[in-house]
Amino acid sequence: MAQAQRSASTSVIVDAIRASGTVSRVGLTVTTGLTGATVSTVVRRLIDDGLVVETGRAESTGGKPRVLLELDPTARYAVGVHLDHASITCTVTDLAGTSVALSTHPGPGTRSPAEVLVETAAEVDRLVDEAGVDRSRVLGIGFVAPGPLTSDGGMHRTPPEMRAWTDYPITSELGRLTGLPVVLENDATASAIGEHWAGGTGTENSFAVLYMGTGLGAGLVLDGVAYRGSSGNAGEIGHTTLDLDGPVCWCGTRGCVEVLAGPAAVVAEARRSPDLAAAAGLSTGTSGSEPQPSVVSDLAAVARAAAAGHPGARDVLERSARYVAAAALTAVNLLDVRMLVLTGASLAAAGDIYLPAVRGVLASSLFARGAHPVDVRLSRTAATAPALGGAALVLQTHLVPAPGPLTSPGPLAPPRHGTPPGEPTPLST
Repeated sequence: MAQAQRSASTSVIVDAIRASGTVSRVGLTVTTGLTGATVSTVVRRLIDDGLVVETGRAESTGGKPRVLLELDPTARYAVGVHLDHASITCTVTDLAGTSVALSTHPGPGTRSPAEVLVETAAEVDRLVDEAGVDRSRVLGIGFVAPGPLTSDGGMHRTPPEMRAWTDYPITSELGRLTGLPVVLENDATASAIGEHWAGGTGTENSFAVLYMGTGLGAGLVLDGVAYRGSSGNAGEIGHTTLDLDGPVCWCGTRGCVEVLAGPAAVVAEARRSPDLAAAAGLSTGTSGSEPQPSVVSDLAAVARAAAAGHPGARDVLERSARYVAAAALTAVNLLDVRMLVLTGASLAAAGDIYLPAVRGVLASSLFARGAHPVDVRLSRTAATAPALGGAALVLQTHLVPAPGPLTSPGPLAPPRHGTPPGEPTPLST
């Protein structure tokens, strides 16, 4: 019992320091509700372990100036990997969630999952070396992929272009190749965790993330907790039906937001106009072993054409934005949150069209608009959000025990070599 109490105290203090940036011991007693003696004991242990450093003194308010504390961002690192049909992004982040190494390569294409994971493991090793990070300080890998996900560390009912990945044991295989613990998360939820961890949502404790890369989804954080649902697949607003008689989506349902207005729908509509296709320079597809066109890069081409003044390009994107705004309205009405963050590579490319459309619909049509406004913002890291969120998930896992809040207790300790792949790193207090 005493061990559990020490673990909880250590965790809540570590996370309070992370959330505050810099804080004094007195500030920690106020923030955490712990006694001054407990705070002093835990802080001393964290300093001895190299996790926390003293960074100077606060301005005096009449007595002795208080010593300020902050986490040492170089104390631990994490790896994030985002697998998408369009690209594979890998990053190494420090304890503060700041990327210290980043790379993006073409998506898996027709390569087998086994081949892609071998290449990914090699890229992880290269990035860790490039960043000059001591591998013993790397806590693990957060692997991010489109949903739905399975409890066995893989994907289920994958998009058509990624059928080879259905039920493939991603976490166990990548863990075997790297010797690091691997956790799996869907792209939208990872993006929400990353926004929260890196401070993109400020002090807001309940918010939604609308993610649009190759697909469309939502990540949900409610009262500081990342909400995943009973199977880890909450937030699939891309597969909310808006037209009962609409076209069939790859998920098997008719009239989903994704099939009506997702990136693939935008590109398909743009290609139906020879003038627009030519103006945007849309890829036409290749055969054989050459790379296939990326939906995300083609949508970005349509967005560039719109920015250059092509009216047809803007019309296509604005039509999509109206559907996406309707989906956002449904999500915000359901959750009654005060903040919605737009993120993902497609929104990074065309945020100037989608952002005002979503803001306008929420301002005029939100059921609770008389009670509170909704802060709709574009992520500062929209293009790489899932990979950064994957790394943040690893850091969160070591700071916060599931299923607790993102800003409440969870153990943190040095990684130990020899941990069986796919198993949590042993933690000490």
